[in-house]
Amino acid sequence: MRCEGQTFHCAMALKMETDISEDVVILYCAGRLVFGDESAAFRERIRNILLGTQHIVVNLSRVEYVDSGGLGTLVATLASTRQKHGEIKLVRPNQRVTELLHRTRLDTVFKSYESDDEAVTAFRTKS
Repeated sequence: MRCEGQTFHCAMALKMETDISEDVVILYCAGRLVFGDESAAFRERIRNILLGTQHIVVNLSRVEYVDSGGLGTLVATLASTRQKHGEIKLVRPNQRVTELLHRTRLDTVFKSYESDDEAVTAFRTKS
């Protein structure tokens, strides 16, 4: 966890909540997706979601930071989801994460959408 300034304002760890839209699980993430406990918790949550559905939307709109470990976790969870004939779609990654996906050419692997509804609908249209 990173702390800044005299008041020791600390960035929050990764927090996750889920919602369900028909056969799609939407995973809302907030905080930091970084190597360590956060990445392990994310992997475990995806693993549990895959027990019930192969259609996953990961809403990153409240994720402030992703490091290389977090990026690796996104790729690994996408690979394990695809092994189960599923898919992960991203919603609203911030500018830094979008640039990171572009620099690593992972923007050709992950589909990103502007809203949860748009991503959920994409499962229906197979895009």
